[in-house]
Amino acid sequence: MKKKTLVLGASENPSRYSNIAINRLASHKQPVVAIGLREGSVAGVSIQKEKVPFEDVDTVTLYLGPPRQEEYYDYIVSLRPKRVIFNPGTENPEFYRLLQRENIEVEVACTLVLLSTNQY
Repeated sequence: MKKKTLVLGASENPSRYSNIAINRLASHKQPVVAIGLREGSVAGVSIQKEKVPFEDVDTVTLYLGPPRQEEYYDYIVSLRPKRVIFNPGTENPEFYRLLQRENIEVEVACTLVLLSTNQY
C-alpha cells in the first residue's frame, strides 16, 4: 500500500539518516515529499524549505530534535497525517500528547527499520 510520506528534516548529505530514509522510501516505491533547512534533491525528491501544504500525507517521519519541532506543530497537524514517526533522537512527549488529541497516531520507531522489516 502506498503511503505518501513527508520527511521533515531532510538533507542532501548522504550520511544523514533523513537522506537514507528518502532513498529507501523511493526504492520501496513510496511517494515522498521533503522539507529541510536547504533546498535540494535526493533520489529525485525535491527538498523544500517552506511549509508546503502537501495533500494526502499519510505519514510524517521526523528527523528534527524536539527543540526544532515546535515551529512545525501546527503545520504537521494541519496536514492531517494518519501518523507521525518519531525516529531515534526525536522523542517528544509534549508533541505526542498534542498529536493524540488530534487523533493522529504516534509511532516511536525508526523508519529505516520499519522499511527493512516490511512493517512500514
